[in-house]
Amino acid sequence: MPPASAAPAPATVKQPPAADRVYAHVKQGVLDRRYEGGVLLTEGELAEAVGVSRTPVREALLRLEAEGLIKLYPKKGALVLPVSAQEIKDVVETRLLVEEHAARKAVPAPAGLIRRLEELLEQQKAQAAAGDLAGAAVTDRCFHAEIVRSGGNDILSRLYDQLRDRQLRMGVAVMHSHPDRIAKTLAEHEEILQALRSGDAEAAVGIVHRHVGWFSHLARGEVR
Repeated sequence: MPPASAAPAPATVKQPPAADRVYAHVKQGVLDRRYEGGVLLTEGELAEAVGVSRTPVREALLRLEAEGLIKLYPKKGALVLPVSAQEIKDVVETRLLVEEHAARKAVPAPAGLIRRLEELLEQQKAQAAAGDLAGAAVTDRCFHAEIVRSGGNDILSRLYDQLRDRQLRMGVAVMHSHPDRIAKTLAEHEEILQALRSGDAEAAVGIVHRHVGWFSHLARGEVR
């Protein structure tokens, strides 16, 4: 009888480069507010947290500084930059320009878009009920991005995608500061969905304007 063949060795999963792992760790921490604005991060702490040397930490922090999430201070560390009033103003202004146009263009809404928005709304409701505010913020962003993408304008979609990290960071901050407002967000998403279902472009645009503008006031702390 021939000898039994040895079982193949399990394939090893190749890890991303060290700098990429540090970059992802810090960026996710900033977006989900584990690292809040005003916190000073040191290279040593980050190297230990991710299990790498300091060299890839420096490389990752330079990338994050270029994206406007941190400010490097030589021999001290990296300061997580708070969300500024000007950043909120700029993001909201850009969102209104893109999203109002997208809402108008989405009518008549294809069945696939309606189904996808229904799925996202149910997902966001479940996340809110479970207290997963970071997850709800991600789904919130996806809900609006689906409407923008439905217009078929790749340039506009890429422009909107450039706001993703800033939107997520601001959205999580607002939900943590005003957890009671998640119900209002869900209700307005329902209104947007209903306006698209009924083919009422102007109603959809009006709700989007109120929804995004109200977010601006909340993010600046002007509404409680």
